[in-house]
Amino acid sequence: MPINLSKGQKVDLTKGNPGLKKIMVGLGWDVNAFDSGADFDLDAAAFMTGDNGRCPTEKEFIFYGNLEHPSGALKHMGDNLTGEGEGDDEQIEVDLTKIPGNVSKIAFTVTIYDADVRRQNFGQVSNAFIRIVDEVTGQELIRYDLGEDFSIETAIVVGELYKLNGEWKFNAIGSGFQGGLAALCGHYGIEVA
Repeated sequence: MPINLSKGQKVDLTKGNPGLKKIMVGLGWDVNAFDSGADFDLDAAAFMTGDNGRCPTEKEFIFYGNLEHPSGALKHMGDNLTGEGEGDDEQIEVDLTKIPGNVSKIAFTVTIYDADVRRQNFGQVSNAFIRIVDEVTGQELIRYDLGEDFSIETAIVVGELYKLNGEWKFNAIGSGFQGGLAALCGHYGIEVA
């Protein structure tokens, strides 16, 4: 049975699962029934940050334009353009043993591509979730279902892995941002053109 988290809840990941090395972070969502005239394209991304909350270089920003970290620690499994169907819409594989020493936090985010042009926001999205699966056993360890508390936001920090006293923990964040991916990049110290 996975641990179901609520917003703001923190839980141990590696302490209770000794030997846990490879995890899959799955993110999913459904688009509400009404038609905004344009397709929704939601994108999952990960920001690998140091203690200062900033990415050391652009290589620590994992998204559809940079699918894999040079260390092999994170690998984005590719962009899903529609979000249709059951289960995860996008997945990011994480090898906890390969995470560089200067990275103490990994924030997982979802943004709406071209939200301003398409006049879309997270008020039009439902059933968003993040889950963490042990890649070796296939067992779902943690699941966090985001509530419907978003209206005008175009980006969400869903949750983050963070290291504390040598152990990895997960924090269910669920906080929204306006300004889409560019706002998140600014928050995590990535310059965007």
